[in-house]
Amino acid sequence: MSTSLSAFMSVFAGLVEGLAELLEPLFQASAAAAAIVLFTAFVRLLVHPLSRAAARGQRERAKLQPQIAELRKKYKKNPEKLQKAVMELHAKEKVSPLSGCLPSLFQLPAFFLLYHLFSNSTIGGEANEMLAHKLFAAPLGGRWADALGEGGAFGAQGLVYLGLFAVVAVVATFNYRRTKRQMAASAMSATPVVPEKSGERQQVPGMGAVLKFMPLMSFMTLFTVAVVPLAAALYVVTSTTWSAVERAVLYRDMPGAGGAAMAAAAG
Repeated sequence: MSTSLSAFMSVFAGLVEGLAELLEPLFQASAAAAAIVLFTAFVRLLVHPLSRAAARGQRERAKLQPQIAELRKKYKKNPEKLQKAVMELHAKEKVSPLSGCLPSLFQLPAFFLLYHLFSNSTIGGEANEMLAHKLFAAPLGGRWADALGEGGAFGAQGLVYLGLFAVVAVVATFNYRRTKRQMAASAMSATPVVPEKSGERQQVPGMGAVLKFMPLMSFMTLFTVAVVPLAAALYVVTSTTWSAVERAVLYRDMPGAGGAAMAAAAG
């Protein structure tokens, strides 16, 4: 770890430790875990304006669907010209097709900060005291594999992970059903097509499989929670839950337009 990064991590560790001390009267031994949840909420509040902007961008893209449908009809035998025309339309209307990815991208630094903080035995040349903190019985620097080795899936540590897995499964199921419903409503209007045969509209080869896979992406969070340090897993679970509620509110009046944006965001 470089000197500058090490110094920054020391400052970050001090901030988390200080926040944990403030929360200790309420959360006792799990105060550091509560501090991480609060830190995650703060990050999501900072990113919320980007999420709102992404929702507005999705609405603007939805308004362009009739024009894009005309372009598909016009250039149905020339995919290259179709792609160029759609990009020019987005540029003309000042609509970015990537705006929905920004909230997820801006959260990555916070996730990696926690990952590094709870993956290193030393910070700034000194023992990493953050590793001594726990969420109930499970160390914040431990992983699910460690919990399995300390009593199995139903041991004191294993139960903490089972609780997190249960939360992730509920949120992922909610996202899956919502995304599948939205994508079913918007797939044909938002999917590029190849030249028609026998008067039938056809999707680009392979796009059908992609559309079937996208709603399942929410369940990938289960794998993340299982392999990263518990502190980072707690960030992921909190952020994913926040995202599910946030998208349900921001995209509530978009029956077909929000599906792709929901599937593309990680939490």
